[in-house]
Amino acid sequence: MFAADGPLAAQVEGYRPRGQQIEMAQAILDAIESGSMLAVEAGTGTGKTFAYLVPALLAGGKVIVSTGTKTLQNQLYDRDLPAVREALAAGSTTALLKGRANYVCLYRLENASVDGRFDSREDVSRLRSIAHFAATSITGDRADLAEVPEDAPVWQHATSTRENCLGQECPKYKDCFVMRARKNALAADVVVVNHHLFFADVALRDEGISELLPSCNTVIFDEAHQLPETARLFFGETVSTAQMVELARDAKLELRAAGGASPELDRIASKLDKTARDVRLCFSKEGQRLGWNQALREAGFTDALQGLGKALEALRAPLAEQAERSEGLGSCARRAGEAAALLARIVEEGTKNEVRWIEVFGQSLQLHVTPLVPAELFRKQMLDHPRAWIFTSATLAMGEDFSHFKRELGIEEAAAHTWPSPFDFARQALLYTPKGLPSDPNDPSYTEAVVEAALPVLQASRGRAFLLFTSLRALRRAHELLKDRIAYPLLVQGTGPRSELLVRFRALGNAVLLGAASFWEGVDVRGEALSVVLIDKLPFTPPDDPVLAARIEALREEGGNPFMDYQLPRAVLQLKQGAGRLIRDEEDRGVLVLCDPRLYGKGYGRTVRASLPPMKQTREIADVEAFFARIPA
Repeated sequence: MFAADGPLAAQVEGYRPRGQQIEMAQAILDAIESGSMLAVEAGTGTGKTFAYLVPALLAGGKVIVSTGTKTLQNQLYDRDLPAVREALAAGSTTALLKGRANYVCLYRLENASVDGRFDSREDVSRLRSIAHFAATSITGDRADLAEVPEDAPVWQHATSTRENCLGQECPKYKDCFVMRARKNALAADVVVVNHHLFFADVALRDEGISELLPSCNTVIFDEAHQLPETARLFFGETVSTAQMVELARDAKLELRAAGGASPELDRIASKLDKTARDVRLCFSKEGQRLGWNQALREAGFTDALQGLGKALEALRAPLAEQAERSEGLGSCARRAGEAAALLARIVEEGTKNEVRWIEVFGQSLQLHVTPLVPAELFRKQMLDHPRAWIFTSATLAMGEDFSHFKRELGIEEAAAHTWPSPFDFARQALLYTPKGLPSDPNDPSYTEAVVEAALPVLQASRGRAFLLFTSLRALRRAHELLKDRIAYPLLVQGTGPRSELLVRFRALGNAVLLGAASFWEGVDVRGEALSVVLIDKLPFTPPDDPVLAARIEALREEGGNPFMDYQLPRAVLQLKQGAGRLIRDEEDRGVLVLCDPRLYGKGYGRTVRASLPPMKQTREIADVEAFFARIPA
């Protein structure tokens, strides 16, 4: 299949055999046929997508492929999977399945169209576009309606969530896009999902889709480095003030739709809306993640929480009395009961194996209960049904050590292999660590020093750079310092959708893009447009992060070493993701600039550097200038 004159070569333009890819494919086929677990780290350029799709299709049976991002999910389904199916002349049927919020909800769309209460004329116009799309679309997938932006507020009126979906009681159930997608997935041989949807299936057995997992022979996780965090999220519980605001709004809508608004119920729903917003207003800064005890010290938070509980209970009882009037009111009553129970559980004392914390957003606040280690819960789901489990990513190991990843998911007995990238990093890339930076990366002047170190690099590379930061605060400060000092186009995360910024970056050819978390992975820019990736510091999670702080404490109590066993492996895997943006094919050339002085000043710096691809290392800017001087302008 992978031969130079084989079916893949005939089907895929530019295909060339790679030894790493063939070895990886054989290992995956062995794991599928034996129904075992396998963790695979494959460097950039290995061709891991074909390395798992070919054996999966050859082995037959039902296969679930789960990805970390919608971008890769769409690429797999629209490009890679059809190419492999055609090359193998495979008769396998395929389906793409996304979370329900990605599909138009006909019931909520109709209610919103009838109610007609929107904040702007633009929302009214966009809702008409969605209604026209829903009447003509086969899938109802909102990604197919480009004229309404993905983040447009009107989507919340035209899509459903797990909380507000009416399920089989919905009047539109027979025509439901979500149900249609699920039926296709149940019938297909290969189903492409994302990690969030996979865990929703695992965690929510009352969802009809739970039939999907038990029936499959093989589960393949691409971008598997994201799994521990996603598992922690889904095995935990969350309630948000936005849910309460939405519940209050839906209760009013459903009362009107049922043929009789109640002034008293309207007043009670409005009270819930206000108390939910009051909880959010207890915190002045957005973007905060606070431990429970820390949050309770905020003025007014305890009283606001109590007020929210009372307002929720005040709405729950009368909604329960009205529940039989319509499916929508019945759903609102159920949601109020579930939210009240979850809020009470979060407010009460947590258990030893979980952490309670809050997250503050611009317009809302989330209250979380999160398991410290998802391994036991994930493992239980794996052992429910014997099948092959394949975990693959470009970043799973420190060197060749997979112990951190395996421990997080409870898969210690899984076989593990690494295949390095086929790229010639010694020739194609240079690792530069500037001298003269403050020894403490938390020094207030650190970002200024990073920018000063970046300027001569940008001059040598003629722009064409990603500057990646570990915090939005550092990104904003760097933008202030750079905007009047470089002659190259400057693009900044947050000034437009990521996809749009990347299109502009590629088109300009000499731009400098400042990015934070979302640009560290899943971004593919090939060619000369990206010749420098600069990372401001090692991406350690801030020690005051509530989940990290609780995890560290638990590891200490168990006699472990939190830094070496947990914090350092996490930072190294994240660093490898960011560094992986630089060299994307055999022709790419570039400089990776790691600005953290701990790479040479701390004992673990050698471990970090050894985890990166084997490129020449330097601390001299003259070597960077010489590197770019050898590349024709």
